[in-house]
Amino acid sequence: MVCVSRIFQRVVFVLSVAIFASLGMGFALGEFGWFGVHADGQQQDGAYRQIHVYGEVLKKVQTDYVTEPNITDVTTGALHGLLESLDADSSYLTQAEYKIYKQQPAAGDAQLGLTVSKRFGYAVVVNVLPGSPAEKEHLADGDAIESIAGQSTRELSLAVIRLLLQGKPDSTVALSVVRQRKTDPDKITLTRALVAAPPLVEQQLENGSILSLKAGPLTAARVDEIAAKIKADGKGKKILLDLRDSTGEDLPQGLRLANFFLKQGTMATLEGQKFPRQTFTADPAKCLTDAPLAVLVNRGTYGAGELAAAALGDNKRADLVGERTFGEGAVAKTFELGDGSALLLTVAKYQTPGGKKIEDEAVVPTVVVGPPAGEEEADTAAPAAKTDDILTKALELLKAKNI
Repeated sequence: MVCVSRIFQRVVFVLSVAIFASLGMGFALGEFGWFGVHADGQQQDGAYRQIHVYGEVLKKVQTDYVTEPNITDVTTGALHGLLESLDADSSYLTQAEYKIYKQQPAAGDAQLGLTVSKRFGYAVVVNVLPGSPAEKEHLADGDAIESIAGQSTRELSLAVIRLLLQGKPDSTVALSVVRQRKTDPDKITLTRALVAAPPLVEQQLENGSILSLKAGPLTAARVDEIAAKIKADGKGKKILLDLRDSTGEDLPQGLRLANFFLKQGTMATLEGQKFPRQTFTADPAKCLTDAPLAVLVNRGTYGAGELAAAALGDNKRADLVGERTFGEGAVAKTFELGDGSALLLTVAKYQTPGGKKIEDEAVVPTVVVGPPAGEEEADTAAPAAKTDDILTKALELLKAKNI
């Protein structure tokens, strides 16, 4: 009985720490003490009551469930659910998961060529790199990954999902994928590879009057490339900036890109409960062109690409043409817990100049255009010429503007 009581107390303690962490109140009990929790105001008092609710639930599970449960597994599941109820980027990592997470290399791991996030509890494909193993298996944005190596993604944090998709070159991973407009999942096996980022694609359109730049992943080096192209080839030309399937975890690079086209105005704000508010304002010295601009976006526009699009659209600097973006624009922080586990917690979110949180509302184009005809059926449709309706509409808008 003493042993059971100690286990129960330990479970309640761990859940208590997680509850306080999710409320942004600190992670060590010594920071505020049990009595401080109860007396520090409405929010703390609410958390205090919830601890007792958790305690009651766990006690009933422990004493009245049909069989004696593994209380550690129950606790881990509860913590995963608690953090993921906040947003896709917030995660609880067990001791074993956190150990692997810390050991992952910064770069060089073989991958499948996928950007993934979570929606409705499962892993979902945000976009796919050209020439990657994922593209060869015809994976597309919007596809749901039901399981990885037999493990349901509903039971895995986003951080762990991303780790499972990486590995050594030529190693394989089995996925169960639910494709759009299909009810039964496809069982596929992909071979991991070292996938190169697609290059910056430059085109001269409309007899050289429009400079088209397809950005791809927005790293610092890629933003430098875009700046060089604008300086070298953009003089006296309208510009079409294609941010479709453009990702970027280095979110400030999106603001840096937007500043190439903005002389003034707020580009974004960043704020959290304990994160000092930051306002990002365009620097006129960094503006490279005031030529007419159109920006293309789609469901695969993610992170830094979304920040750039929102800054340009909200400042009326460009026509945003295409589809609603994915919705990623947050700052996360890692908090190590005393037992060796950890929380990956969103501590601040970017807001557009118009005040919308990108993480919650994504970026909606000023001119909404659906995907090119037949795009979602690319794996089964017979080869045929396809029209790019988003590009066509953007060119139509640009051609109507004077340089």
